[in-house]
Amino acid sequence: MVSSASTGKAAAFLALHSGPGFILPNAWDAGSARVFEQLGFPAIATTSAGIAWSLGLPDGGPVDRDTMLDHIGGIAAAVAVPVTADLEDGYGDTADAVAGTVAAVTALGVVGANIEDARDRVLFDIGDATDRIAAAREAAPRGTFVLNARTDAYFVGAAGDPFDEAVERANRYVEAGADCIFVPGVSDADTIRRLAAAIPAPLNIVAGLASSMPAPELFALGVRRVSVGGGIARAALSFVERAGRELLDTGTLGFLDGATSYAETQARFGG
Repeated sequence: MVSSASTGKAAAFLALHSGPGFILPNAWDAGSARVFEQLGFPAIATTSAGIAWSLGLPDGGPVDRDTMLDHIGGIAAAVAVPVTADLEDGYGDTADAVAGTVAAVTALGVVGANIEDARDRVLFDIGDATDRIAAAREAAPRGTFVLNARTDAYFVGAAGDPFDEAVERANRYVEAGADCIFVPGVSDADTIRRLAAAIPAPLNIVAGLASSMPAPELFALGVRRVSVGGGIARAALSFVERAGRELLDTGTLGFLDGATSYAETQARFGG
């Protein structure tokens, strides 16, 4: 049973897709999610890559479903804004298994998710991929959950024209119940504009992966949802590396310049 609070969050999250465009920051733990919420973001996404890296593991498979759901649940519990989860390929070999994953994440209070159509850098058969989206939709009905179907036609490569492949898959996924279509790996403005025009649903583009265009430029091309994937997590880990290198090489503390104080950080988390 989906709670009225979750339904309200889902409605608010879905409404963002009808506006001029919005940015989703991707959190990897409860602390990063709290920071994004306090900055004023109206919704937050998780990043499977960032969660994997926080566990000392690579992205793309080593983190099992239950571990990922534990971390997603911690993020959702830490904030009051809508949370959408990166569920990779749905953590299952069958459509029924994908449905089970979606049902499990809705029980955590999450009100949206990405489902990918590839594994190990190989696209699923389009029929199989469509069945997985349909199963996810059945597990989380419209109005209670925002289903973002991701096609990796560009990210991993298609046998033919990636544009045609992405558009065909997008149309099939929308027919199967997807609310939004996510196409990572696209970098040029003309292709993004054409995708936004050809896909009959809001288009999600990830900034900082293939495309370095800022969000306002993407919105002008017709994109409605901009996420950053593991980008902020990568930036945070890069800072940790620079700070560690400074300590190791010189013993100086320049990396603390501009850092919030202990008291300010405590106050951010209610201490």
